[in-house]
Amino acid sequence: MISVIVPTFNEEEGVEACLQSLCDQTLPRDQYEIIVVDGNSKDKTREIAEKYADLVFIQTSKKVGGARNDGAMAAKYDILATTDADCFLPRDWLEKVLADFKKYPDASTIYGIVYPLEPGIKHKLSLLGYNIVSRLGYWTGTIYMTLGCNTAFRKDLFMEAGMYITADAGDDFEIARRMKLYGKVKLDTNLKVGFSMRRYIEFGAMKSIYQWLYIVRHGGTSEKYQYAGKEYGKK
Repeated sequence: MISVIVPTFNEEEGVEACLQSLCDQTLPRDQYEIIVVDGNSKDKTREIAEKYADLVFIQTSKKVGGARNDGAMAAKYDILATTDADCFLPRDWLEKVLADFKKYPDASTIYGIVYPLEPGIKHKLSLLGYNIVSRLGYWTGTIYMTLGCNTAFRKDLFMEAGMYITADAGDDFEIARRMKLYGKVKLDTNLKVGFSMRRYIEFGAMKSIYQWLYIVRHGGTSEKYQYAGKEYGKK
């Protein structure tokens, strides 16, 4: 059914809540697997993850995109769903992902929107603005804001497209540029995930957005991508 990939690195403070929410889905537990790909954490992240996940291992590829790729290579199911270790997944998240792929058999990618986990009007307004831009980008076909915390793929098409690039940021936006060559990229605004604002708080919203948009614009422009010594993508 579905393989859920969660990249981690020193996430002992938030990973348990994330994995608990994944274990408490309306989809029967035997119909999905949880894969945690860890960046060699120095805290208790892996120890905590092993209580909930079906598979926990240390990544061999670079950066968060590489961790997601490693998870995809280890996945046993035909649908891949990605999220982050500091997110909260509503109980019907996986059920909605499956329903969307059934509703859109020509879709290569399904993605949703986000809401802030931290309190405060500033965070609510920030993600309200993000979700508005996400809708506008989708409706106009100019940008697909496929955040790594709330996106799912057909595994065979994801592999054929070349998987994630290994960049400092923006890899989750860039992937949609290639996935749309293999099938429709669909936004479901009812597919919502609780999103931590901690990185925006730490680095600043403007710097984070700039990094994402710069790499989406300039990164990964070739038609072929290298992963694990193999060449993927359009010929």
